[in-house]
Amino acid sequence: MPSVLNSTDSGSRAAAAAAVTVLPPRSRDRDDQAPQREPGRPAVLTGAGLAVVLVGVLLPMVDFFIVNVALPTIDRDLHASPPLLELVVSAYASAYALLLVVGGRLGDTFGRKRLFLIGMTAFTLASLACGLAPTAIALVIARAAQGASAAMMVPQVLSTIQATTTGERRARALGRYGATGGIAAVAGQLLGGLLVSANIGGSGWRPIFLVNVPVGIVGLILARRQVPDTRSDKAARIDYHGTAALGVTVLALLIPLTEGSSLGWPAWTIGLLAASPVAAAVFAVIEARQERSGRIPLVPPSLLRHRSMRSGLLMALPFFAGFGAFMFCYALLVQQGLHDSALAAGVALAPMAVVFLAASLSTPRLLRRFGAKVLAAGAILQGAGLIILGATVVATWPHVSLAWLVPGMVVAGAGQGLIMSPLFGLVLSEVPPASAGAGSGVLTTTQQVALALGVATLGSLFIALAGDGVGMRDGFLIVLAIQTVIAVGLAVGARWLPGWRRPRPAT
Repeated sequence: MPSVLNSTDSGSRAAAAAAVTVLPPRSRDRDDQAPQREPGRPAVLTGAGLAVVLVGVLLPMVDFFIVNVALPTIDRDLHASPPLLELVVSAYASAYALLLVVGGRLGDTFGRKRLFLIGMTAFTLASLACGLAPTAIALVIARAAQGASAAMMVPQVLSTIQATTTGERRARALGRYGATGGIAAVAGQLLGGLLVSANIGGSGWRPIFLVNVPVGIVGLILARRQVPDTRSDKAARIDYHGTAALGVTVLALLIPLTEGSSLGWPAWTIGLLAASPVAAAVFAVIEARQERSGRIPLVPPSLLRHRSMRSGLLMALPFFAGFGAFMFCYALLVQQGLHDSALAAGVALAPMAVVFLAASLSTPRLLRRFGAKVLAAGAILQGAGLIILGATVVATWPHVSLAWLVPGMVVAGAGQGLIMSPLFGLVLSEVPPASAGAGSGVLTTTQQVALALGVATLGSLFIALAGDGVGMRDGFLIVLAIQTVIAVGLAVGARWLPGWRRPRPAT
């Protein structure tokens, strides 16, 4: 059955040094070989350290998308009801989105490396629990634990990059961060199809979770040696009232959107949706009062005083919603509309992934020359690719060859690569290093909530229209049209991002 949820330089070295404390090495602890610096000097993230922390992005993002292709197999093996199958996905997404900001705050307070290690350890254990789950309910609980663990791990990645790099090194690191997130979405579909089709030892869907265990163990060993210890000088207490209000807001929005359709929209789902804006308003009031009283709230309203955060988050929400919906609808179109396998659907994404990666890695150089215009160009390319895809589907339906979709996928992938990497850097470009945890937590929460909302809204629309082959085609075209409108909006909105007008060289 289909799943409702699939899911630059901001300061000088002096500013980073003032905002980041390098934690002293533990006495006689030979296991902790992370790069250290003299007291008073900022920690530096090496290339090896960057590769390690990016594993902390890759694993959760892959797991966000990998489950979709395995849901029919899980259904057959565990005899799960449709609502329980939906919870296999939504429990992960809800816990992930809910605790991301908390994870960023804890990293600022107790040390980002410490939270990264705790999160990766818990994620590895939760993945083992998922792979060994004897019942659907046990799998749902383990998936929620996976999401909570990811929320402790992922915010530390952006925070560490923001706090230990400057200038061109930061731009390159953020480019690789954006590339990792995008590649993970495609890799999740491809890896899921490969592992389910292989049916290793008759284990069916279980390897999609168990594969995380050896990767997590290696990541933990390398992280202890390669990731620098940093934390914010301004350690803040946990904002319990704000955390509770944010939790109510996120759950009131995501639970009915992911579960409502499969349950036939009972009254409680409508009630939760109606309550979500009220809960959001309460959360905003709590945070504003906290900041006015001199305390540090979970999401400081002052973050939105930075133009990069205001404009960037408004662009990130529709972009990631469209991205998540596209990945979900594409998988269903191939498997149910074109009657191809999950493996074929994943393999057909490979050209898009290669072009996406190449575009992402080129963004640091392009940003230096063209600034935020790179993002506008990416949005135009993405829109063109979506139009090519739509025209191909119309012209060849119902005998669509996956090879014929490659040109549109390649153009759209190049555009997405030019959007995603600069977007992360531009959103955080005016956030001071001391607020890196809060800023990256807000950004990553927006990303995850947007992925969930995109699939829950556009994905539900696609499913509703997909009563037969013709309906599935029309539903896919409607989703592509909405995404094209979003791309046009991004191209226009990029004018309000920092770096649109490059400074003139001194004469």
